[in-house]
Amino acid sequence: QEQLVESGGGLVQPGTSLRLSCAASTFTFDDYAIGWFRQAPGKLREGISCIGSRLGRTYYTDSVKGRFTISRDNTKNTVYLQMNSLKPEDTAVYYCAAALDLYGPKCTGWGPNLFEYNYWGQGTQVTVSS
Repeated sequence: QEQLVESGGGLVQPGTSLRLSCAASTFTFDDYAIGWFRQAPGKLREGISCIGSRLGRTYYTDSVKGRFTISRDNTKNTVYLQMNSLKPEDTAVYYCAAALDLYGPKCTGWGPNLFEYNYWGQGTQVTVSS
């Protein structure tokens, strides 16, 4: 069973930064697109960023564009989400997920489709509050 583990969440003040990590322990990332999703209380889970497998194409939803940066280190089997200038509306549980990218891109200009991402982490809480 493929597993992903998120880490790096926490309680921070507005305007500060956090870096989330997503690591795989049972499979190699190389052929997988990795997406970051978040779910705030009472809201649907939304895809906020993703990075493709080979060419490393990236996507950001408008609300995080310019503040968040996704990157991957395949040698460490880890994907990062650097989150700067955090706002209270960024408060949510953040999930990473993986989708096999070999036979068709899973990170496109439309963003990550959560129904195409098969393997999920357990989530990490990010709370932005003063």
